[in-house]
Amino acid sequence: MAAPMNRRQFLGMGAATLILWQFAPGEAEAAYPYILSDAEWRKRLSPLAYNVLRHRATEYPFTSPLNKEHRSGIFSCAGCGQRLFSSRTKFDSGTGWPSFWAPLPGMVGTSRDLELGYPRTEVHCARCGGHLGHVFDDGPRPTGKRYCMNGVALAFAPD
Repeated sequence: MAAPMNRRQFLGMGAATLILWQFAPGEAEAAYPYILSDAEWRKRLSPLAYNVLRHRATEYPFTSPLNKEHRSGIFSCAGCGQRLFSSRTKFDSGTGWPSFWAPLPGMVGTSRDLELGYPRTEVHCARCGGHLGHVFDDGPRPTGKRYCMNGVALAFAPD
């Protein structure tokens, strides 16, 4: 019979498991079809868009002009131009960030995010891997999802 684990061994095993789980291969580590060097991203994007899209920062709530965008059109990735969301799925979540109940099919990917110490689902552009925001299970029908996106990570084109 094996000796029982002491508290230090148990906690160490839990920490190692958490670290391995956080860095387990997922969609976010996949190769993307649209790739630029860091210098090219810096040149292409504003400082805030660069920090959000390339370094997973978050813009301040209620600062994006896209919160008040109610025209018919398409929201695309501000980094690579991939079409991401239709205005038909946009809703006012009251959170301060543009929110959608569904992306366009196959246009976004997701990965685990433990940056705040608890699991969340990060949303990224399926073409360039740019960080867009997070998805939560408290959205409206028909999906029950709230894709809470950083406005600076999006560009809008009216129909």
